[in-house]
Amino acid sequence: MTDADLIQVVNQVFVESFEIAPEKLTPAAHLFTDLGLDSLDMVDLVAVMQKRFGVKIRDDERIRAVRTLQDLYNYLIAIKAEHQIA
Repeated sequence: MTDADLIQVVNQVFVESFEIAPEKLTPAAHLFTDLGLDSLDMVDLVAVMQKRFGVKIRDDERIRAVRTLQDLYNYLIAIKAEHQIA
């Protein structure tokens, strides 16, 4: 999976799971203020990402620093490199 593929999958999750319009999914979009997610949504997001990519991220402290879509992309790209997710 390329980085572009990963970003596409992440964006698809936001559209399908959180009903966010694709045009709002810019790298600078803040997950809470721009996209309207709350703490429960973040728990759901982690669960969906774990299932979709087959990695455990719930206990990874780095996930707590994610604030924007770009942060999420960078985090998942790093996980992909560490675990060779497909």
